[in-house]
Amino acid sequence: MRKIEDSIFKVEDEHTSGLYHKRHLAITRGAGALVWDAEGREYIDCDTGHGIAVLGHCHPKVVSAIVNQASALLTCGESFYSEPRARLLQVLTSVLPRALGRIFLCNSGTESVEAAVKFARLATGRTKIVACKRGFHGRTLGSLSATWNPGYRAPFEPLVPGFVHITFNDYEEAHDVIDTSTAAVIIEPVQGEGGVIPATPEFLSYVRELCTERGALLVFDEVQTGMGRTGAFTASQEYGVVPDILCLSKGLGGGLPIAAVAFNPDLITLTPGVHASTFGGNPVACAAAAAATEALIEERLPERAKELGARFMALLSEVLSPCAVVREIRGKGLMIGIELKARSGRYLQMLQERGILALAAGPTVIRLLPPLVITWPQLERVAETLASVLVEATPALERV
Repeated sequence: MRKIEDSIFKVEDEHTSGLYHKRHLAITRGAGALVWDAEGREYIDCDTGHGIAVLGHCHPKVVSAIVNQASALLTCGESFYSEPRARLLQVLTSVLPRALGRIFLCNSGTESVEAAVKFARLATGRTKIVACKRGFHGRTLGSLSATWNPGYRAPFEPLVPGFVHITFNDYEEAHDVIDTSTAAVIIEPVQGEGGVIPATPEFLSYVRELCTERGALLVFDEVQTGMGRTGAFTASQEYGVVPDILCLSKGLGGGLPIAAVAFNPDLITLTPGVHASTFGGNPVACAAAAAATEALIEERLPERAKELGARFMALLSEVLSPCAVVREIRGKGLMIGIELKARSGRYLQMLQERGILALAAGPTVIRLLPPLVITWPQLERVAETLASVLVEATPALERV
């Protein structure tokens, strides 16, 4: 098996784009919250492809939907009607706020943000877009303009004009910057890449009021927080705030690439030709997404994420309390960040060596995005392993 893994490493290292930091690990299969590498080693997956595997790996209902649809029809553009597409639209509108009655389908989170920006500018006739510092909305040129991290932006400047950034959870900046020239305000209810930072309910409600008062549209980027991750189908439902546009992706397809932009048709009118996506609404992806959404609701996974997340946060607070390197534990549902007083890279490597896959959120945050089907014993093992790693490795790490 080692030869197989070495061969995979060799081919990818020789021919891949070079755009990704590769971990020395080739994952070959997965089931539920577990994955296995080419040598048969088992890992608890709290990376899940940056949050894609919300239902775990290879959920039976999703796999069945993919197999059945793939044997019937692989592609069907939006110029024609499609049963799996109609089913997905019906399922999504049944679980989203009633105001979000129309949906545009595309393929990725960054595409959904691009569409949201275009829809907002089209509907309002304005060009100013307000986003938040530490926010992440994608890497295509428009969504990168909304993304704040200077390291991502600098190589591609000048970006799309008209984007400004305010401090997350800052009322005064929101009041001063969101004005009658603003087309849209785009916010992650919980900032993911920026460090797993939840918005305060009061901030989201205040921005909602400002947008309504000043004629701007409110866009929630729920690419990572959607699909039950934070304790409701969308985080905005958990907060009790309804946006005008909502972006979903990552977990939506049960593992396949798909995204959805839900919007209020009373505020936004779209006509043929103003936007499109060749692969958007692909029947196999739609079948997978409908099955994933139905499974999520039938198995009450958002409620499970809320309950398990609260228990897990309490356990982490207990077992990590002796770890001097831990600055703060925060999150919502099963979207959790552990901010350290040191860089997280070496810790992530040690976790991997001990059978736990996690990811970073900035240089000093360990981010945990486990599947919503993860068991309590598995979460206990994650907590115990984190504690042992953080205590053991701290003296040798670079402080920041």
